[in-house]
Amino acid sequence: MAAGTLYTYPENFRAAKALIAAQYAKVNVKVAPNFVFGETNKSKEFTKKFPTGKVPAFETSDGKCLQDSNAIAYYVANDQLRGKNEYDRAQILQWIGFAEGEILPAACAWVFPVLGIVKNNANTQEAFQRAKDDIKAALSILNSHLLTRTYLVGERLTLADIVVACNLLNPYKYVLDAAFRKPFANVNRWFTTLINQPQFKAILGNIELCSKVAQPGSVTVAASPSEGKGKKKDEKKQEKKPKETPKKEQEPEEELDAADAALAAEPKGRDPFAEMPKGTFVFDDFKRVYSNEDESKSIPYFFEKFDPEHYSIWYGEYKYPQELAKVFMSCNLITGMFQRLDKMRKQAFASVCLFGEDNNSTISGIWVWRGQDLAFPLSPDWQIDYESYDWKKLDAKSPETKKLVEQYFSWTGTDKDGRKFNQGKIFK
Repeated sequence: MAAGTLYTYPENFRAAKALIAAQYAKVNVKVAPNFVFGETNKSKEFTKKFPTGKVPAFETSDGKCLQDSNAIAYYVANDQLRGKNEYDRAQILQWIGFAEGEILPAACAWVFPVLGIVKNNANTQEAFQRAKDDIKAALSILNSHLLTRTYLVGERLTLADIVVACNLLNPYKYVLDAAFRKPFANVNRWFTTLINQPQFKAILGNIELCSKVAQPGSVTVAASPSEGKGKKKDEKKQEKKPKETPKKEQEPEEELDAADAALAAEPKGRDPFAEMPKGTFVFDDFKRVYSNEDESKSIPYFFEKFDPEHYSIWYGEYKYPQELAKVFMSCNLITGMFQRLDKMRKQAFASVCLFGEDNNSTISGIWVWRGQDLAFPLSPDWQIDYESYDWKKLDAKSPETKKLVEQYFSWTGTDKDGRKFNQGKIFK
């Protein structure tokens, strides 16, 4: 079995190749739970195994190491995906080369400015226009090939389909609107067939095709951590904000997370908490204690220092647990919300937990912020996710609140229906 651990950041279309292949091959590929782009992959421990420091990277269960998304996907695949005979295998390699040489450069040149990963200037505008023509040419080739075929090679899905589809994923999501797609009916049929297969959906979720062409800098994509249970202290380290990676020299295989890039580019605005009385509770001091001390010290410190006159404690519970499927997708909801609340971090803290398992989980958490009212309406930037949760203000002095805070800050116990704690995320 080609089981092992995949190192990647969230929503990486390259990593999706291996994860989708593993779904078809029924191989246990675990996503490293505490990976922080720009930190983990720059560490001595990581570069000793993976000298380029690029992701995705894969370590087998017996210690062998691989880099390059296509090589990893090939390794975890089964014989059907790799090709049944020499000619099929050669064709699969041919389409993988087409995906990397003809589709990927044009896709990056068109989509990266939209996501804010590449700075939009005169030079990128020229590349932007050229990319549209290159994508159109690549789709024309695919459309002709798929006229009489369901899949790219043979009668069943192979790695060729997975790799080409993943390289087309961002264009289909952000720039290939209905008008652009119209001449390529065969490609559209093939692409929608793939993304609606259970193995694709398990990794990608539901994909909405582009309805309107996004313009450079107009899209903010929220990212989130991948599946995996991590030790608490390691998770706290993950929540530290990654150092910015210069966009200028960014290589496609190690692209910046789109949400981080967009957030870094946003101008600083007015702090909605600025006009509120400060009180005596100092978030930075508590966060420092929480990150560096055991709960036996950090939780008593919280109650000792907490100022209930100027700060409040809230319980938030996700309204739609019936929609939660894979654990890693549920975790994406949590950290996606955290990313969009980035400017709230200075005056807030939260411990949000996922209880349960795949297809049977809930999300809930304890939030603390400055002021006595629900904080999210204070800024339009904070209102994307909060209506998906039920919010209840807690009495900071009650024993019940103390018990909840202890549970969520220490990542223990069960939810109200008895589901066991699975993993948690810290907003600080």
